[in-house]
Amino acid sequence: GWLFWRVTACGRRSGDRKRQVILFILCVCVCQSGAETLRYSLPEEMERDSFVANIAKDLGVPLSQLAARKARVVSEGNEQLFRLNQNTGVLMAKESLDREEICPQSDTCKLVFKIFFENPLQLIRGEVEVRDVNDNSPVFPEKEMVLEIPETASPGSRFPLESAQDKDVGINGLQNYSLGPNPHFSLAVGTAKDGVKYLELVLRRQLDREEQRELNLLLTATDGGSPPRSGTAQVRIVVLDANDNIPVFERETYEVRLAENSPLQQLVVRVAAADPDEGSNGKVRYAFTQTSERSRQLFQLNPTTGEIRVAGKLDFEEAKSHKMVVKATDGRGLSGHCKVQVEVLDVNDNAPEIALTSLTASIPEDAPPRTVVALFSVRDRDSGDNGRTECSIEGDLPFSLTPTFDNYYELRTNAALDRERTAEYNITIIATDWGTKRLSSRESIFVQISDVNDNPPEFTQEVYTMSVTENNSPMLRIGSMKATDADTGKNARVNYALVQQEGKEQLEVSVNAENGDVYILRPLDYEKVSAFEVTVRAADGGSPPLSAQAVLRVIPPRSATATLAVALVDGFSEAHLRVSEQAPAAEPDGPLTLYLIASLVCVSALFLATAVAAVVVKVRRARQREMETLPTFPTTATESNAGSLPRSYVYDVCFAAGTVNSEFRFLRPLFPCFPAGLPPGPGEQRSSVCS
Repeated sequence: GWLFWRVTACGRRSGDRKRQVILFILCVCVCQSGAETLRYSLPEEMERDSFVANIAKDLGVPLSQLAARKARVVSEGNEQLFRLNQNTGVLMAKESLDREEICPQSDTCKLVFKIFFENPLQLIRGEVEVRDVNDNSPVFPEKEMVLEIPETASPGSRFPLESAQDKDVGINGLQNYSLGPNPHFSLAVGTAKDGVKYLELVLRRQLDREEQRELNLLLTATDGGSPPRSGTAQVRIVVLDANDNIPVFERETYEVRLAENSPLQQLVVRVAAADPDEGSNGKVRYAFTQTSERSRQLFQLNPTTGEIRVAGKLDFEEAKSHKMVVKATDGRGLSGHCKVQVEVLDVNDNAPEIALTSLTASIPEDAPPRTVVALFSVRDRDSGDNGRTECSIEGDLPFSLTPTFDNYYELRTNAALDRERTAEYNITIIATDWGTKRLSSRESIFVQISDVNDNPPEFTQEVYTMSVTENNSPMLRIGSMKATDADTGKNARVNYALVQQEGKEQLEVSVNAENGDVYILRPLDYEKVSAFEVTVRAADGGSPPLSAQAVLRVIPPRSATATLAVALVDGFSEAHLRVSEQAPAAEPDGPLTLYLIASLVCVSALFLATAVAAVVVKVRRARQREMETLPTFPTTATESNAGSLPRSYVYDVCFAAGTVNSEFRFLRPLFPCFPAGLPPGPGEQRSSVCS
């Protein structure tokens, strides 16, 4: 937080100019055991949502940061008694606070809360003292108390009375007793070592049963509040005939130590009082007096034998000791008293409790070591070593625990993280106490590691080799390139692109940016482009993006080919020959190409010779049937190709009339089609169709 003073000084220079002196003092709020505690006070029984304090003002935190840093208030215990308004910075009581209900056995009632901030994590401790108001009157356990006093009781004899109970404390608690006016008794008020007031009725004047058999006195208890409150009880005195002896206990005080896990009906102690009188005057009965209601619930007194046994479940964490007063009364009303003090011994019956206060559900994989992941507290209700705890992390994980204060721990990273190796951690925290029989508890924390763009794409190959036949169709897919990225999300989304080559504006290939498919943009000519290489870059979608490159090599396959150009004659009136104007220079052939060319030449020559012979025979037969001389046309077609077979071939062919793109077939004889104006030869029939 910041502590800010602003000092303004005014001078008397011309123009009444003001000079401002601004002094900043930096106060660093560090959550350590020595940190200052916020302390407030609040009277009990205030209305719901009552104002407690302005936290934002006291801490010097701007209101905008309360919501931005997710400020919140956590009370100790299961019940949350306060809430923080993030818009105003005001701490309010969620409900009306009753001090007697919250702190029933304490003179001071302090409620501890903690204020948590995030981004960064910060913890501030606070206390709210609930001030007592005089809202409870003193109450006697019984509205009427009956005392049986023998007439032989000597003046100065004392008879204990039940004390009143006032739930308020301090000045609002029980302060004074008074007894209604009477000629025989007075009231003595004493204070025990533990500060509890006790009452005794003191006999001032000898009783005479024959004169008065009963006396009714009004006992009043008053507190010190403003205005004071009071409670009353009737004291009925029954005067008995003479009984010379009162019961006397063996000891004035019985001290017992008892484990908190003692079973029901376990014997605690046996008190005994003796009365030397005979008959009913010597018969003693036992009862609790001046004993709290809770102690009466936990312990049971046998009225005949004086045995005190466990009647309820003892809890060291609730009460460490119990004090009881046992009254022994004989048959004629005389009584004696003794004290029983039971010290409850702690046993390790409570496992540590882990309370998660704040958690960062996801941390980036590049988070530096010592990054705070979670903040939690450990509480053990036992005492001594039974309540002393230690924490550890199960397994070998890149996390560590750092104790802060008030049994709070920080879960921190202690090594570099790698999401590609481990994307999520299930961290089990074990809290163990130091008892003889050690108890422990577990709490699991799930932490996800968010991705950081720390891995570039990787191609499956450094060089991709693809082939394509020449004279291919445009936009022909010839293969695909693949790159993978170990990251996730947009950091793993790979885009492909060609690396621009210097001095070359038009490229023969294109790469699909999404899937890496490779396309040939235009037809290729092996004689012009025998092979080429391009560089392909794969970049991810991170910020900044990472990339990798691979080489794409495109090689058109080489093969032995022969090109035949033929002229299509329309009606044999004119011969047409499509011949390449200029053959490109032949490339040198390797040994393998030479063997392939020789084989193809032999096969092609044999095949072409057979086909040409068949055509020639059929043509000559057809000519012999013609009587008239037919127009002449070139009977040979030559073509020189500078491909892998730079050879020239001459054929005698006959074509059908039609388009120049008509198909040429070797195995099927072709017959000429004559124009309609030419008469058939004598004795011959003209063919109308030539295929």
